[in-house]
Amino acid sequence: MFKWDKLIINANVATMAEGSHNYGKIKQGAIGILGGRIEWLGTTAGIVNSLDTLAKELIDAKGCLVTPGLIDCHTHLVFAGNRSDEFEQRLNGVAYEEIARNGGGILSTVAATRKASFDELYQQSLPRFLALISEGVTTVEIKSGYGLDFENELKMLKVAKKLGEEHAIDVKTTLLAAHAIPPEFKGKADEYIELICTQIIPQMAELGIVDCVDAFCEGIGFSYAQTKRVFDAAARWGLPVKLHADQLSDLNGAALVAEYSGLSADHVEYTSLKSVKAMAQAGTVAVLLPYAFYILKETQLPPIDAFREYQIPIAVSTDCNPGTAPSSSLLTTMNKACIELSLTPEEALKGVTINAAMALGIEEEVGSIEFGKKAHLVLWNCQSPADLSYWQGMNRVQRIFN
Repeated sequence: MFKWDKLIINANVATMAEGSHNYGKIKQGAIGILGGRIEWLGTTAGIVNSLDTLAKELIDAKGCLVTPGLIDCHTHLVFAGNRSDEFEQRLNGVAYEEIARNGGGILSTVAATRKASFDELYQQSLPRFLALISEGVTTVEIKSGYGLDFENELKMLKVAKKLGEEHAIDVKTTLLAAHAIPPEFKGKADEYIELICTQIIPQMAELGIVDCVDAFCEGIGFSYAQTKRVFDAAARWGLPVKLHADQLSDLNGAALVAEYSGLSADHVEYTSLKSVKAMAQAGTVAVLLPYAFYILKETQLPPIDAFREYQIPIAVSTDCNPGTAPSSSLLTTMNKACIELSLTPEEALKGVTINAAMALGIEEEVGSIEFGKKAHLVLWNCQSPADLSYWQGMNRVQRIFN
């Protein structure tokens, strides 16, 4: 009788446990896996029995790196259509506002997503999903927000669920109906918010298809008061909240999501010190989206030093979307977090492991290599955790366990 299903030995383990330092490293580490859970963690020398009798499968890492499976905690990867033409227009000097007036922007993706069948939407989203998985991502958050009515928001969420089910990847779904004002509600934002609060959120909650509720609190999105109404509705249905907060201006969005003990405030370029303190008190995670920062040529840095001072967990995510973050590479995003936002490689790796798990409320299950957690692990063809942020254009994944 074998003790474990799998045993990884001679690994340079970066546990990324909460509160750990220097990546929570275990040199020449060993990990025993049973029933998809971590059942033993220590050094290879600490295993006294004959190795070939301990597990059905013995994996010799030969000094290579093992980390927790990566977590992409903020994506919009389910959508139809293509906006590379807008990318080209912007680089040729056409203002985003003009593009939007001509039918571009978020609403162009809404039109394409509404038009797409379920199967078409799945097939268009699949390559983006597989690209994330290929780089060691074992948990993905996927938002709706390009349907902007019940039927099409539900279609997006069902596609997200199917992607996870068919590829054995954990998918957390977020309702982002308050992403933009749909064309049929032009000039009637309050009426659309009422629809979200009285129909879309309750129906989604009854179906059990969403894990969280999000909104875009911004001058070009929804106001503080409108966002508060959405959060009140989410609270009535027992759904946690997160927020696109303070990306383009300070509307006190981060403080608002903290008021509701929200999981995360995302973007946060213009977040004030007052809001940082509110986040610290509430335990709200700061999610940085460096790819969007890069694409938009933003110059306002998030208050990174304040997040550090007040010990706010910092997560990092791709923000995969067709407008401001056309990327399905979390490894590239880690590099941009270091270069564009001045995170350290250790902070970047925490940002896509334990802190990303906290941003989704799943840190008891995944995000670090600890006894009893899911054995979501990645074996990399390198030895140093810093290599994951450092070397670009080379996928070092040897094997993914999930």
